[in-house]
Amino acid sequence: MKFILIALTLFLANYAVAQPAPKDGPVKEIAEIPEDFVIGLEDILTVDVWKEPDLSVTEITVRPDGKISLPLIGEIKADGLTPKQLEDAVTEKFKEYVASPMVSVVVKKINSLTVSIQGEVIKPGVYAFGSPITVLELLARAGGLNEWADEKNIAIIRSEGGKSKYYKFNYKEVSKGQRLQQNIVLKKGDIIIVP
Repeated sequence: MKFILIALTLFLANYAVAQPAPKDGPVKEIAEIPEDFVIGLEDILTVDVWKEPDLSVTEITVRPDGKISLPLIGEIKADGLTPKQLEDAVTEKFKEYVASPMVSVVVKKINSLTVSIQGEVIKPGVYAFGSPITVLELLARAGGLNEWADEKNIAIIRSEGGKSKYYKFNYKEVSKGQRLQQNIVLKKGDIIIVP
């Protein structure tokens, strides 16, 4: 009996160590998402109705029209609302079908906040971010500048109110701790061009 317990203990210890870490988890845990976060297109949500598993949805994507579809209530607008505002709206709709519904909305994955980086970086492309990110942090995510990059003339193009704004970023200066105000916090839709 003692031999079986020892063998089982060793097996479980090795099994626990051998298990790979999950590769695809949520982009941000709920504790890291600010209260004023606004849900956007392609964000993935969980809508839980307490004690009503048939009405709960573990993973639902905000469609291009800004809506999600839920059992019984059908389509409801999610884009442009905070999770709390969506909770309130869903709760109100479910009141027709459930006595005192308790609804929680969790943002599982943020896909709506994206910026793009093009040009002379190791990994150009579109990057999603769930918390504030600066130009320097985005350059790091993109693998850094390649050997042909013009590090003094990086451009940030931002659309605001139907107009485009241009910001200059000099990597050489910022990396030396000079003119740090160039390292602006990026906003949804910003385009960074590294010539």
